[in-house]
Amino acid sequence: MTKADKIEAALRAAFTPQVLDVVNESHMHAGHAGDDGTGETHYAVRIQSAAFDGMSRIARHRAVHAAIGKDLMVQIHALSLDISA
Repeated sequence: MTKADKIEAALRAAFTPQVLDVVNESHMHAGHAGDDGTGETHYAVRIQSAAFDGMSRIARHRAVHAAIGKDLMVQIHALSLDISA
């Protein structure tokens, strides 16, 4: 299972999103800081879920990070988030 698959599974389980796109953008950062050669270091996530209704932007980001979990978050160099309710 790739890191993208793990991210997607964690976010689906936590938020039951109406929209969820997890895109591995690591190829665009090859040779740059944070590239460990695995091809699994940089991600963009677009998620829409009613679970985020009433949450501030910071609270949404914290909720996504918590859902992904510390073990996986430390393996990711960059995570771009587009979160909406």
